[in-house]
Amino acid sequence: MSYLLALDQGTSSSRAIVFDAAGHPLATAQASFEQHFPQPGWVEHDPWDIWHTQLNTAREALARSGVSAQEIRAVGVTNQRETTLVWDKTTGEPVTRAIVWQDRRTQERCADLRAQGLEPRVQALSGLVLDPYFSATKIAWILDHIPNARQRAEHGELLFGTVDTWLIYQLSAGRVHATDVTNASRTALMNLNTGQWDDELLALFGIPRAMLPEIRPSSGHFGHVDPSWLGVELEIGGVAGDQQSALFGQAGLRAGVAKNTYGTGCFLLMHTGNQRVASQHGLLTTAAAQWESALPCALEGSVFMAGAVVQWLRDGLGLIQSASEVQALASQVPDSAGVMLVPAFTGLGAPYWDAQARGAILGLTRGSTRAHVARAALESIAMQSVAVLQAMNADAQAQGAPALQELRVDGGACVNDLLMQMQADLLGLPLMRPQVIETTAWGAACLAGLHAGVFAHGDDLAQRWACERVFEPQMSRDQAQAKMAQWEHAVRQTRLN
Repeated sequence: MSYLLALDQGTSSSRAIVFDAAGHPLATAQASFEQHFPQPGWVEHDPWDIWHTQLNTAREALARSGVSAQEIRAVGVTNQRETTLVWDKTTGEPVTRAIVWQDRRTQERCADLRAQGLEPRVQALSGLVLDPYFSATKIAWILDHIPNARQRAEHGELLFGTVDTWLIYQLSAGRVHATDVTNASRTALMNLNTGQWDDELLALFGIPRAMLPEIRPSSGHFGHVDPSWLGVELEIGGVAGDQQSALFGQAGLRAGVAKNTYGTGCFLLMHTGNQRVASQHGLLTTAAAQWESALPCALEGSVFMAGAVVQWLRDGLGLIQSASEVQALASQVPDSAGVMLVPAFTGLGAPYWDAQARGAILGLTRGSTRAHVARAALESIAMQSVAVLQAMNADAQAQGAPALQELRVDGGACVNDLLMQMQADLLGLPLMRPQVIETTAWGAACLAGLHAGVFAHGDDLAQRWACERVFEPQMSRDQAQAKMAQWEHAVRQTRLN
């Protein structure tokens, strides 16, 4: 029997899962770590927290699985993507905390670049818009605000990496400084046509090439785990950013497959094959996981606040004691009674891309209860996703691609049956929830397994995907459209411009 180890490094926790070749998770370990909020709009992680929690979970998952490290054929890595780390090439010591993808400190810098008329060129080369979300302006901020950082970077003394690169560097004991195409495509520094770092983008953002990792295919050789960590030398054979990894784990290997991952944020990807589709509706063009010679692409829409909305109900408002209570609370009422919650706590992502928007609860009456607010919170997750999917569908159809027929779902919140039914109702299409909902980790395992020869080809992986439940729409299209019209009206109230 062949076994695969997936390292899944997320925004709020690190996980490790041991899979058998059939996709069954044999053991899981998870560890949370501290989030740092030094100023409003700033979000940081301690790089050492990321590394230590990831290593410890790998050891724990192996111990729980009953599988020896010698039986692991390959290791796959998946990760929060745009989060930015810079460290000393000689000592390996980070120069500052990691700047997390949610961080908005470079908002003014992005606005300045847009004012210079540079956004169309950035989008043409990278597929991305000018937004603090992406890594390039975060790197520049570190170089400009940490003493001597820019000079040291220009002299080749500092290294940049997204979280995958940081983990690979640590796992390999500093021997490998590399990333994959999916993570590189989220920096705004990679040319989406060539799959390599782009000199024009590097000059535009002021990033020295010397600090950048080598870009490799998602399924391929990323060095070896040093034997000091897990007892034996293991090959790192697959790397992909969490959302592309989830698409791969959902058997989204070819054009036309779409998925929504419900995590801290909500992330929707539609595979477009080897064709780069330029969105006319505020979506991003990004790399899909590369496992063949050609570089595949996808359309992506990002919702900043999904699971984070439920966390806010718990931590900010105190409406629930734990996230698991939200479904029961929201189910106490048949609808939100006109209450609308727009969770623009850090601005709005696709298809709006308004960094200045701020959150709001609208439609409150004296009869509004905590149950109505909880239901509105869940509806906000579904409605944000529908806005993205409608944009995605329009772009796909404009390019001659078939209309979206179904949505495959994964991530922690997909176990919430009420949310999934809301999503199907508002979208008007069936939702497919897979038997293995750990699709992000499974995608990384699959990429590693392809490289290691555990799987013969992509069709082998597609045949292993199995559906656990289908959620069919139960709401009339007129009702759904009326709900979405309410949502768009509420969104307009949160936008200051």
